[in-house]
Amino acid sequence: MKICVVSDSHDRAPLLAAAAAQGKAAGALAIIHCGDLIGANTLRPLMQHGLPVHVVHGNNLGDALAMAKVCAASQGLISYHGQDADLNLAGKRIFVTHYPHYGRGMACTGDYDLVLCGHDHVASAVEVPNIKGSHTWLLNPGTVAGLGKPATWMLVDLENLVFDIRELST
Repeated sequence: MKICVVSDSHDRAPLLAAAAAQGKAAGALAIIHCGDLIGANTLRPLMQHGLPVHVVHGNNLGDALAMAKVCAASQGLISYHGQDADLNLAGKRIFVTHYPHYGRGMACTGDYDLVLCGHDHVASAVEVPNIKGSHTWLLNPGTVAGLGKPATWMLVDLENLVFDIRELST
């Protein structure tokens, strides 16, 4: 299973929708947004793709009530998890947060195969040693809004644990 991972869209709905379209075209079956979405209406264009969307908030929360309303209107397509999410997709345990420091801490537990974060707008895929004697992947897709960095998103192949940081083509 492949997933499209995005973060830090900062109300740039057209760029978020473009990343979702490119992810779907590349075989993604779900979208995970690692926070700083801001406006709930930024999510509306994602519904046209028909993929399940998992969202956490960041330090730029926006209107939580509006977020709940958009999720309810999506009839289960969009799930808003609050501060963080604990997901199981394709047999992989995935933890999602906005903050890299929180992500590093959760990766160190060894309880997850992947930890996804955002916030610093720097795309990366790093193996973090964990307390169970192995490693956990800490992934950051960068900023899909292209704020201070190129607009990026990440295609994640969960079966093969392959992570492809992609620049958004608009």
